[in-house]
Amino acid sequence: MNKEVEIYVLLTNTGTLFSKTIQWYTKNRLNHASIAFDSDLNEVYSFGRKNPSNPFFAGFVKEDVRGEFFEHSTCALYRCKISPCAYTSIRNQIIYMEQNRDQYKYNLLGMLGIMLNIEMKREYAYFCSQFVASVFEESGVSLVNKPSLFVTPGDLQNTALLDLVYHGKLQSYTGCKEELQATGTGAFRTA
Repeated sequence: MNKEVEIYVLLTNTGTLFSKTIQWYTKNRLNHASIAFDSDLNEVYSFGRKNPSNPFFAGFVKEDVRGEFFEHSTCALYRCKISPCAYTSIRNQIIYMEQNRDQYKYNLLGMLGIMLNIEMKREYAYFCSQFVASVFEESGVSLVNKPSLFVTPGDLQNTALLDLVYHGKLQSYTGCKEELQATGTGAFRTA
């Protein structure tokens, strides 16, 4: 019998101008999506800024959620239980992207496609929620019932396949996870 394993989807709001623009359009407070391989958020991957101070230089990134860029972020952390086979597939896709990170770009046109309801698929290009939905889908786990080119962080927030673990300030979660559990600060849940 195959035991299910856990993987995480992290939704954040960094408060940047780009983030505020997305929020204005989607009306969702959390507008950046990432995949995390552990609840401690040591391995977090997405499509976003390669250099926090330059929004125009973006692509596949391993994110440092304890860094200055995420210092004032709010977040929601979701757990997803999947088969070991799906987990291995997601892990292998991420390893491949990390090894070939220079060929991957941010799919800004794809975000425009969401607004116009037009599929704007570009090879080796993703926006954050498209990346999360695509990687899961390629592993046999469809998080939402729509093409990944149209998936927003709000769609991920509303799928039944993800269980909310924490909602609140990201630094509070990463800084003192155990304390949050003991005191009930923030919306912290365990399985």
